[in-house]
Amino acid sequence: MSLALTTFASAKEVSAALKQGGARYLGGGTLVVRAVNEGDIATTGYVRTTDPVMSGIDVSDGWVRIGASVTMAAVARCKDLAMISRAAKAVGGPAIRNMATVGGNLFAAAPYGDFAVALLALDATVHCSDGDMDVDAFLASRDDLTERGIVIAVSFTIPAEDSFRFLKVSRVKPKGVSVLSLAAVIETDANGTVKSARIALGCMADRPMRAISAEKALSGAKLTKDGIAEAIGVIGAGTDPMTDAIGSAWYRGEVLPVHFGRLLLD
Repeated sequence: MSLALTTFASAKEVSAALKQGGARYLGGGTLVVRAVNEGDIATTGYVRTTDPVMSGIDVSDGWVRIGASVTMAAVARCKDLAMISRAAKAVGGPAIRNMATVGGNLFAAAPYGDFAVALLALDATVHCSDGDMDVDAFLASRDDLTERGIVIAVSFTIPAEDSFRFLKVSRVKPKGVSVLSLAAVIETDANGTVKSARIALGCMADRPMRAISAEKALSGAKLTKDGIAEAIGVIGAGTDPMTDAIGSAWYRGEVLPVHFGRLLLD
């Protein structure tokens, strides 16, 4: 099927075009082109923008802002983003990372969206043409463009050294889709006691989700085998794992505590 591509100069213009319905935003195309090729007849055309605000990376004063059009490959090779490069490198193989964008990954349904899992753990802000949203609220309502317009960028505070952790579990390495993915920002005091924990899970629902019960269980604990036992026991609370060709819901639920323990103790 042949579809027209319209290019706009600004994010505001392309957002208005999307709200008219039918068109899909074309970034890297790893999601929307595949959907059309697989029979998505609701798409009547593609739109894109050359707005420079969507293509830059800004790192300053402990704060990061990444344009929605920035690719996973660009994130992975940016020395200032070394703290999250592992999450970017987890997205597909080299060809996919050269196309897949930060903005697009926010919309990726499980078992994809590994970078979005990292952004959820990082408590990112999603900047849209019609306003900003915290990443929790964005992911909960990401299917409704009318409320926010097009995604322009994401931003977050650089976590304390060694506090960010990420793990992707896949049957096919290095570029296979996820059995599950986990990300966490865990801050400890001088005695090794957890002061705060923010934990995100992928493939344990239809979109990245927080592990609230495990976060609470880690508060005041030490990152030892005994100290994390309670958090491991509740890591699956509130999850609804998916079943696909990669793994069943039962399997994902069974291996989640194992890999969560590895994430904490590695």
